[in-house]
Parts: sequence; C-alpha cells; structure tokens
Amino acid sequence: MADPIHQFEIIPLIPLEVAGVDIAFTNSSLWMLIGIVLSTLTLSMATRRKALVPGRLQVMSEMLYEFVANMIRENIGSAGRQYFPLIFTLFMVVLMGNLLGMIPYSFTYTSHIIVTLALAMLIFFTVLVIGVIKHGLSFFSFLVPPGVPVWLFPLIIPIELVSFLARPVTLSVRLFANMMAGHLMLKVFAGFSVSMLGLGAAGFFAGLVPMFFNVILIGFEFLIALLHAYVFTVLSCIYLKDTVELHH
Repeated sequence: MADPIHQFEIIPLIPLEVAGVDIAFTNSSLWMLIGIVLSTLTLSMATRRKALVPGRLQVMSEMLYEFVANMIRENIGSAGRQYFPLIFTLFMVVLMGNLLGMIPYSFTYTSHIIVTLALAMLIFFTVLVIGVIKHGLSFFSFLVPPGVPVWLFPLIIPIELVSFLARPVTLSVRLFANMMAGHLMLKVFAGFSVSMLGLGAAGFFAGLVPMFFNVILIGFEFLIALLHAYVFTVLSCIYLKDTVELHH
C-alpha cells in the first residue's frame, strides 16, 4: 500500500537559496500560484462584460461576492465593509486550497500548518494593530469582562489573555487538521482497493467495498472543503469585529 503521508511532502521544483535561506519554488508554491491565477482569471472574466442579463460565470461571481458581503455584514456590521478586500481574498485563498487539493495528484497547501498558521497570524496581528490604533490601550479592556469583581481579576485576566493568544492556534489547527485527516482517509481507502487487486477475482470484488466508501468520502470531503473555508472566514470576521466595537 502506498504511503498515505507521501501526498503531503514538500518537493522543491526550482531550488533557490538566498543568504543561506532556502526559498525554493515548491509544489506547494506551484498550487498556490495556480489558485491565484485561476481565481483571478475566473473573476476577471466574469466581471468583464458586466451584462444586464448576466451569464452563468457572472452569476457565480456575483453570488460569491454577495455571500462574502453578507458574512461581513452579519458578523461585523456595516462598518466591516472596509475589511471586504481582506476577507474576500482570505476566503478565496482557503477555498482554492481546499478545492484544488481534491484534484488527483495535486497538492493541498491548506493541509500544512505553516500555511494555515500564516493566514491565522495575519488576522491576529491585523486585529491587534488596528485595535490598538483605533481604541488605544482601552482595546485590552476585553481582558476584564463587565460585572467581574476586582478580587477575581488575577484569575480572569490570565484566562482571557490565553484565550486571545490561542486564537491563531485554534484557527489554523482546525483547518489544517481537517484537510489532512480527510485526505489521509481517502488515500487509505484507495490503497485498500488497489492492494486487493492482487488477490484475483475475489480480491477485485472485495476491493469494490472500500472503493464505494471512498466515493462517499470524496463527496463529504468536497462538503468539508467548502464548510471549512466558510468557518475560517467567519471566525476571522468575528475576530475583526473587535476592531470596530469593543466587547464590553
């Protein structure tokens, strides 16, 4: 049976080193580039005509635009429109990483913790920097929930601080773990089907069982790919709301 972990291996395609730092163009970089080019071309072609009676591609892009706009409106409010470019880009990066990873022999860059952590840290520092700029030191008032007696401050403040600092960890691990686990299961079931082919006619029919389950898992994996792109983005919106209005 093929090694199911092999699909997550980073492979340098164009070796490159600058000042002793390895910055090679890898398979992960390639699929990120494919995701950028594909989403940019698709959305550009969809909005180029701006027809009064839109075609399918334009309808899809408008639905995508409205979906993200509604997400921001519901979780941040009207003041969250300033974050639309950031949220829309974040959603497309995660969505393309999840969906492109479903193509056979592709690479799922969202299955690597370094990628999801980088995206999560971007949101974390955006919230921190903009929050402090807009609200000053009062931004950290979230460490002391309203109505808490003073004698509980030594207990509550560390808990709230750990919860705040854990945001990028929980945000990144949730996406990375689900993408990695799903692809591992697909590879394992596919490996069962292939390995049973060597057992003759009985093995062929026995191999249809894991193949059947694999087809079902592929459907679930597409659903999970869409769901976790949404979850990652909506949580980012919730965190960005702290820069618009402080939670008291």
